[in-house]
Amino acid sequence: MKPCEPGNREMYPVELVDVWKSYDERNFVLKEVNLKVRRGEFISIRGKSGIGKTTLLRLIGLLDTPTKGEVLFYGRRVSGLRDEEASELRLRRIGFVFQFFNLIPSLTVLENIELPMSIAGFRKRERRERAFSLLEKFKLENLAYRMPDEISGGEKQRIAIIRALANKPEIIVADEPTANLDEENTFKTLNLLKEINEERNVTIILATTSFLEEIPSHRNYTLKNGELIEIEI
Repeated sequence: MKPCEPGNREMYPVELVDVWKSYDERNFVLKEVNLKVRRGEFISIRGKSGIGKTTLLRLIGLLDTPTKGEVLFYGRRVSGLRDEEASELRLRRIGFVFQFFNLIPSLTVLENIELPMSIAGFRKRERRERAFSLLEKFKLENLAYRMPDEISGGEKQRIAIIRALANKPEIIVADEPTANLDEENTFKTLNLLKEINEERNVTIILATTSFLEEIPSHRNYTLKNGELIEIEI
């Protein structure tokens, strides 16, 4: 499925307008970043470690606010939201995938997937059924009752992606999800994200340090010296 062409501003799940970010009031990590992400689009943001990719994803995921400029969510300014409003948006409409999986070691795979639904207030039976249904959909139901330390790194990352789907998000923000994976598991992880993007029309924004990685993205950017530039791969 191709990303929708916008008929109006609200067709953009994510929009950054002249965004700057500094942590010390002098050195800017991000400088005049402008970005529009269409609904159902898959984009990659590439750049060296420590260049500001995670900072950019934190702004997109409403985990941080810009020093200057605006972040919009479907045309709505979000930089001025109260903490509880931003938390509610994150919980119900944005899924996060992290480089180091962030699975809770004391919970089973199934319970890890249930966790976002539990926080959102889903009843136990409903979240258990949905979690198991997601595992079945992606042919990982055999892992349901294992603990995180009993599965491989590639399996952990795919479980982390499935967990990000638990509350049926419209956007998935993935911060270097293949950084710690071998070639085979990188392929499986990217293929899973591609499937989610195409079949569920979920907008995906992925950061990576690799300029060679074949990501199934519609558009690609590089972040360099704080500036975001669209590139051809």
